[in-house]
Amino acid sequence: MAKKVGNRQNKTLKCSVCGEENYRDERNVKNTDKLELNRYCPRCRKHTTHKEKK
Repeated sequence: MAKKVGNRQNKTLKCSVCGEENYRDERNVKNTDKLELNRYCPRCRKHTTHKEKK
């Protein structure tokens, strides 16, 4: 499988409450700010804010 070339990269999303890395999402790294989404955290067992890992 060939590597992706371009501005879109896979980024890991981390729970802001417990710090668990739960999701991976693809985003355009050239034209956008850091990703921040409300997602379900299985460790906290509720919806929390997930931020892009540094």
